[in-house]
Amino acid sequence: MELTWLTELLADNRIFTLQTLGYYWDGIVTTTQLVFLSLVIGLLMAIPLAIGRSSRHRWISLPIYLYTYVFRGTPLLIQLYIIYYGVVFFDGIQETFLWPILREAFYPALIAFTLNTAAYTTEIFRGAIKATPRGEIEAARAYGMSDALVMRRIILPSAFRRALPAYGNEVIFMLHASAIASVVTLMDITGAARFIYARYYAPFEAFLFAAAIYLCLTFTILYFFRYLEKRLLAHLKP
Repeated sequence: MELTWLTELLADNRIFTLQTLGYYWDGIVTTTQLVFLSLVIGLLMAIPLAIGRSSRHRWISLPIYLYTYVFRGTPLLIQLYIIYYGVVFFDGIQETFLWPILREAFYPALIAFTLNTAAYTTEIFRGAIKATPRGEIEAARAYGMSDALVMRRIILPSAFRRALPAYGNEVIFMLHASAIASVVTLMDITGAARFIYARYYAPFEAFLFAAAIYLCLTFTILYFFRYLEKRLLAHLKP
């Protein structure tokens, strides 16, 4: 009974043909690439930024705080518009080697998504780093570990385990936020639904099927992070 509506949608051959399903498949590929790359690059950026954000030196932590404040305090859609439409206003950029890349909608969207998720992930990891028990750090130093070694072997692994549930929510947020990529002409899942709606005048069928795709991707991410939590946080169970 729960899948009756989906079965009825698929039975509508006027809308769900091999061609239209191909549009959705292309949208899934684009969405997956955009979200995956932005999360990976954003995570690589967030780790050193979180370490710097936790520094006691204000000349290190303050610029990082301003970056995270700006990107967490403004809508992602506005950031996407500024990067996508604003890049052409840089003098001479159209004559550089960057223009063939930046004129494609995918790369400005990737830059906007990466900077946004890096800002949120930085704060997630900063909180996890700050929550590291003092006793673990003192024990590591008692063994003669340097500050860099303590950070690499004690603080970061411990912080990653504590940050995992919050970071899982950030991954799901980025998947849902990727729906705005279609406003800059990217044919993602939402873009495919909008195209099929405009072509067949079937808004409910087009967008409900897109919602079903997002649900499947969300449940896949949830299952993956629950598996990681069971493996990495098994020592906390009674």
